[in-house]
Amino acid sequence: MDPIHRPNYRPLIQRLALPWLLVVPGLLAVVTIAILVIHTDLNIVALYSQCHARSRLSGLSHIPVLGAPACFLVSFFQYANTSVRAIARMSVILSFVGALLTISLVESARICNKSSRVISKPTLPWLVSNLVGGVLVWDLVIVSSYLSQAKNVQAARESASAEDAREADPEIDKGVRGLSSQVEAMAIPIAVVVGFIVPSVVMLVLTHPITIGVWLFFPIWVSTVRYAVKFVAMKVVTDPGPYHLESHRVPLVTMYAVPVICSVLSHGFLIWNMFAWDDRKEMTRATIKFIEIDVAIIAVTILYWLLVEAGVVACVTMIAISILMGPGAGLAVAWFLREKAFDVYYQGTQGSSDREGDVEDESEETPLLR
Repeated sequence: MDPIHRPNYRPLIQRLALPWLLVVPGLLAVVTIAILVIHTDLNIVALYSQCHARSRLSGLSHIPVLGAPACFLVSFFQYANTSVRAIARMSVILSFVGALLTISLVESARICNKSSRVISKPTLPWLVSNLVGGVLVWDLVIVSSYLSQAKNVQAARESASAEDAREADPEIDKGVRGLSSQVEAMAIPIAVVVGFIVPSVVMLVLTHPITIGVWLFFPIWVSTVRYAVKFVAMKVVTDPGPYHLESHRVPLVTMYAVPVICSVLSHGFLIWNMFAWDDRKEMTRATIKFIEIDVAIIAVTILYWLLVEAGVVACVTMIAISILMGPGAGLAVAWFLREKAFDVYYQGTQGSSDREGDVEDESEETPLLR
C-alpha cells in the first residue's frame, strides 16, 4: 500500500530526534565544501584576481570594500550565460529555483510556521543564500529550521490531548496548515512572476551587468511585490482568516502553474539544445559547473527533506517528474504530495482518535445524522 495512504505509517520526522535528523544536512554541507574545492577551476580564481585588480567592470570594482566581491559575482553569472548551451542549462536551474521560491513563500505564509523567523521571514535567508552562502545556507540554516519547526509542532501535538489541542494551541488545529490569509494565494504567484521570473528572463536574454545585478537581489523584489499586492488586495477582498490552499483547486493550480510551465519549457529547451553544437567556452564551463554542483546538492537536500516529512513516494515522484518535465515541476508535484501526507500523518491522527471515541459512545439511540 502507498505509504502516503497507510494509516499506521509514521514518517521519520515523528520517529527520530532532531539531532539525528540534522546529521544529513550537516554532512551534505561538508560534502559541498569538498566538492566545490575539488572542482574549483583556476579560471574562477583568476576572475576574482581581475576584479581585485580593478581590471574588470571598473565602475563596479572600484567601489570600496564591496567592489571586488560584487564585480566577481556579476562577472561570474555573466560568464555562466554567455552561450546558448549555458543559457539552456541555466533556464532549468532557474525554473527549479522558481519552484523552490514558491514553496518557500507558501510555507512562510502557513500559520504553523509563524513562530520561526527563518521560515516566516524568508527574504534575508534567500538573499544571503543567493549572494554568499548558496547550498550551505540551505543545509545549515533553512532546511534545519524547517525540521526544527516540524519537531516543535509535533511536540505541541503530543503534549496536548486531541480535545484540548484546538483550545490550548491554535497551531495544532487542522487550520494550522492553512495560509494566514486568502490574499497570500493571490500575492505569492504574482510576486514570483514579477520579482523573480521577469528579472531571470531579462538576465538570460541580455546578460548585461546591470540586469545581472538587478537579478541578484530578487528576494527583495519578490518580498516588495508580495507585500504590495497584499496591501492592495486587503482593501478589496474580505479575508476571514486561515485559508487552506490545498482545499481550493483553482488557487492551488494558480500557485504552482508558473513554476511548472517554466520547468516544462526550460526542460524542453535543454533537451533540444543537447542535439546542437556545444558552444560553451572554458570559462563558461567552469562557472556553470560551479552553479550546477550547488543546485544539485540543494536538490538532494530537498529530497531528504521530503523523505523525512512525507516518505518515499514523494521523493520518487519528484525524481520521476523531474526526468519527464524538469526539476521545477517535480518539486511542485512532490510538495502537493507532502501536504497530502500531512493530512494523514497529523490531521488524520486526531480525527481518527476522535472518531474512535465517538464510535464507543454510540448506541442504538444515537441518531444517524448529526
